[in-house]
Amino acid sequence: MERSFHQEIQALKLGAGETFHGEGILAVTKALLQSGVTYVGGYQGSPISHLLDVMVQARDYLDELGVHVEACTNESSAAAMLAASIMYPVRGAVTWKSVVGTNVASDALSNLASPGVMGGALIVVGEDYGEGASVIQERTHAFALKSALWLMDPRPNLPSIVRMTQKAFELSEASNTPVMMELRIRTCHVQGSFTASDNIAPAISGRHRQQQAAGFSYDRLSHPPATFRHEKLKYEVRMPAARRFIEEEGLNEQFDGEHGTVGLIVQGGLYNTTLRALQQAGLADSAGHSRIPLLVLNVVYPLVPGQIAGFCAGKQAVLVVEEGQPEFIEQDVATLLRRADLPTRLHGKDLLPMGGEYTAELILKGVLGFVAEHLPTVDTAPGHGYGSALAAVRQQAAVALGGGVPARPPNFCTGCPERPVFAALKLVEREVGKLHISTDIGCHSFATFEPFSFGNSILGYGMSMASSAAVKNFSARRPIAIMGDGGFWHNGLLSGVSSTLLNQGDGILVIMKNGYTSATGTQETMSTPLSEAKRVAEGSSATADEVTIENTLKGMGVKWLKTVHNYRVGQVRDLLKEAVNSPFKGLKVVIAEGECQLERQRRLKPIRARRLKEGLRTVRTRYGVDEDTCTGDHSCIRLSGCPTLTVKPSSDPLRREPVAHVTNGCVGCGLCGEVADAAVLCPSFHKIEIVTHPSFWDRLTDRFNRFFIGLLQPA
Repeated sequence: MERSFHQEIQALKLGAGETFHGEGILAVTKALLQSGVTYVGGYQGSPISHLLDVMVQARDYLDELGVHVEACTNESSAAAMLAASIMYPVRGAVTWKSVVGTNVASDALSNLASPGVMGGALIVVGEDYGEGASVIQERTHAFALKSALWLMDPRPNLPSIVRMTQKAFELSEASNTPVMMELRIRTCHVQGSFTASDNIAPAISGRHRQQQAAGFSYDRLSHPPATFRHEKLKYEVRMPAARRFIEEEGLNEQFDGEHGTVGLIVQGGLYNTTLRALQQAGLADSAGHSRIPLLVLNVVYPLVPGQIAGFCAGKQAVLVVEEGQPEFIEQDVATLLRRADLPTRLHGKDLLPMGGEYTAELILKGVLGFVAEHLPTVDTAPGHGYGSALAAVRQQAAVALGGGVPARPPNFCTGCPERPVFAALKLVEREVGKLHISTDIGCHSFATFEPFSFGNSILGYGMSMASSAAVKNFSARRPIAIMGDGGFWHNGLLSGVSSTLLNQGDGILVIMKNGYTSATGTQETMSTPLSEAKRVAEGSSATADEVTIENTLKGMGVKWLKTVHNYRVGQVRDLLKEAVNSPFKGLKVVIAEGECQLERQRRLKPIRARRLKEGLRTVRTRYGVDEDTCTGDHSCIRLSGCPTLTVKPSSDPLRREPVAHVTNGCVGCGLCGEVADAAVLCPSFHKIEIVTHPSFWDRLTDRFNRFFIGLLQPA
């Protein structure tokens, strides 16, 4: 059962004058429709998954407008969709997680940026940067500089986000250049409201088709010698046009303040955090009015020389608040100041950290240092008091906890079908020795944390097999590559499987087949099983012809291919050991099959709730531990890592060691019992079936059980 976005879809239908309430990323989705977009595509990933997920479920409504929506197999295919705007006056938008998604899409982006576009082209990227990020710490800004793509970084409030989204299309059309818009996690999830406008049905769409294809134009191809002219157009025609539009439309915002001898140049996405820091220093009021002049860059590339010079003229010093490194904006501002022959002192990374996420606390330290040097008479005691109070709270917490807060790395969901595979892999290593494990992007990357600690490399989504290509030639034991079904369809099929087959490589690939792209929100893949409702709707009655990973691999020529159910830990262990020791020279694929537990619970919970409401017999399975037989060894915990498998004090006053315990969060996957059996551990695990609204037979059986157990027990 898919998650329903009914409320979000209704919000997309709001008309002129109505008030939209919601989060930032959904405001972007609404703004796309208000801009008359013809097509939308993308690949899911935090923090922009919501945009595509909602649009996919809103297809019926979007069909009414004539808007085409496509969930792409990867970011490269999404970027290639924007080719429609090269030769046709249509507006298109694509989305993905950056910077990893931008890496994948970079080939298409470069070849798109060279000829430029006729219709508006917008790339909405989730700038997953900072301590809360799940990817490498790089910035989208570098891609904008490299390919001459304009980069927007809107101020994190819904009216600004909507306006910048709509203006992004106009900027793209005014300069014939694709525009990127980066949205941080906080920007995507900021809550607010704005006054909606009517959605615009595009002039060219599935409902209003072009009768003839566009005529041939060699100048619109990214192919030499046309590319030599493109390079000149980028910087001699398109960039000046973009700068004129940015200035004329007031895309960047300037806020005056009483201390006019200094100023702050701030990335739009950091405006809220910077304002909070100024408030803590007593340099801004609760209404958001800063006492120091601010130049807020909603467009961080290209900068407008006249705008920068006008803001800095007459000022003693300015501070550039720019998150991440290298300091692209600070370097650009320094160049513009030098060319304008302005004596304004420039500060940035000398007062603020070079890398990492900018919190209000970090910006406050930089602002205090800046003000102390250039506004020594201004009272910033509130800021220093805030810092002292924060340090005192931290000291109290350290005393109360007896040290720092323990690290809590992310973990698999309770009952995740991937956990038993890694438990089996630990058992294999006990017998055959340490193995080289090439890990991948996805839920299975949580196995890099304890208690598993598996993984020698992570080089990209679907790249695990390719990353072991050289290792298998000098390793005494065959390396194992781990890949999910999402990664398999995204990139692994070509970069890993086909390359290994081409080179007749002797390796092992374990594919976690849980039915969805789970790590990004359980989106469907090529091999997601059809539900009964979908099967009936599509007129399909058999599964033999469905696209499956097994059929695909067999068609490519994989000879050693075996499937196992994830929760059968003993069978998984034996199959992995067989693959490691097999005399077969060539690619060996183990498909570990088990439905994503999150999606399974999402499917079963409404069914269970309905049965309970109707008074029907309902069974919930969970597991427990008999503390009288528990040895206190706790190998079960070290092998499974299940969050519902923990310890508690023994009720036996003669036992000092805690005993294993299963909490009420257990979903009944059976892993703890399977691990205990496969590892030949203690027999203390037992299965419990909790029956609600029991039948007559259940009640009768229970009475017999109680009667005979009572006879066997001592008085």
